[in-house]
Amino acid sequence: MSFQLTPGAEGLRTRLFHIIFESDTPGAKGFDIALIIAILISVAVILLDSVDSYSERYGHIFYYAEWLFTLLFSIELAVRIYCLERPTIYLKSFYGIVDVIAIIPAWLVLLVPGAHGLVIVRILRVLRIFRILRLMEFIGEGRLLLDALRRSLRQILLFFSSIMMVVILFAALMYTIESPEAGFTSIPMSMYWAIVSMTTVGYGDIVPATSVGKAITMILMLLGYSIIAVPTGVFSAQVIRSIREDRYSEEACPGCGHDRHEKRARYCLRCGTWLDEDSEDPRKKEANKKDSHEGDEDTNTPQDS
Repeated sequence: MSFQLTPGAEGLRTRLFHIIFESDTPGAKGFDIALIIAILISVAVILLDSVDSYSERYGHIFYYAEWLFTLLFSIELAVRIYCLERPTIYLKSFYGIVDVIAIIPAWLVLLVPGAHGLVIVRILRVLRIFRILRLMEFIGEGRLLLDALRRSLRQILLFFSSIMMVVILFAALMYTIESPEAGFTSIPMSMYWAIVSMTTVGYGDIVPATSVGKAITMILMLLGYSIIAVPTGVFSAQVIRSIREDRYSEEACPGCGHDRHEKRARYCLRCGTWLDEDSEDPRKKEANKKDSHEGDEDTNTPQDS
């Protein structure tokens, strides 16, 4: 996690912290596996409950299962809050918000009078699907992708800002050229046409009628083909960068200056120099022992008279 979490106090809270927020012990690994299974089953219940045939036959089972998972996730969140020194740090984090979103809808039915009559309450229950985003926390590759997404966020936002300017420009142009009868009744409606055309979806509900409008449409579609790969390239570059940083060390070899070594490497790939400057090269120790042993043998050898 990018935020720093610390246990509340020594004893039970510290033990719970190591189990819930870490993964280097058997208990922590078991907790992570159990949580992943619970998340997958709860999401499966929501998906099956949305099918009318299953809902009619097993609706009562799905109902009790949803409440069971609501209780389990509520207890889990309460334990997380209990074992932290500063729970607000976690609650303000991405996964903390996901945890809260996952349990709010069910409890809202009990806390808000007359909430059963609101359709929005039943819709909000689907928000528990966001719980599956927690799976990214347990997968190393998922954390790598999230890190790459964070790094490329500025470039992608800049890209979409440029795209929106192009969309507005073409929408205003088509709104001026085409007639309302062709579907270009406003600039926002023309922006909808521009986005559909640029992404080459082409619903066909709004079609230019003039020759100039059709020519502009072709230009916009060709432009869409040329720029659609830009965010993919930006994101791919950041993924490659994250992979390199996750695998390779930035420290240069003290012997030759080569700086592309795997983090677990002990010797330089190019010149064979010992990389860990904080400890002594084992080869030197062996050489010193060997020299010392040979010196002792020379000392103990009897001299010829």
